[in-house]
Amino acid sequence: MAKQKKPTAFAKPVEVSDVLAEVVGKGPMPRTAVTKKLWDYIKKHKLQDENNKRNIVPDQKLTKVFGSSKPIDMFKMTSKVSKHLSDSALAGSH
Repeated sequence: MAKQKKPTAFAKPVEVSDVLAEVVGKGPMPRTAVTKKLWDYIKKHKLQDENNKRNIVPDQKLTKVFGSSKPIDMFKMTSKVSKHLSDSALAGSH
């Protein structure tokens, strides 16, 4: 009898704040989808620093998400984005 695999925390749908939804679209969606859409947005709008691809140079929408218009390291970006995500089970219905 095979055990049913529970979705990982990354695969579980989360609610997306209105500010982040302007970049990645309305939730709920898995964190993996949020990350993918965020990177799609960054690449589409050429927001990576030309000299150091690890740095993201926020445009107006990402400035709202990150809370700053200063370039941000892609690893620090994740913690800024996570503040805009909430467990959809906790968020309740809208």
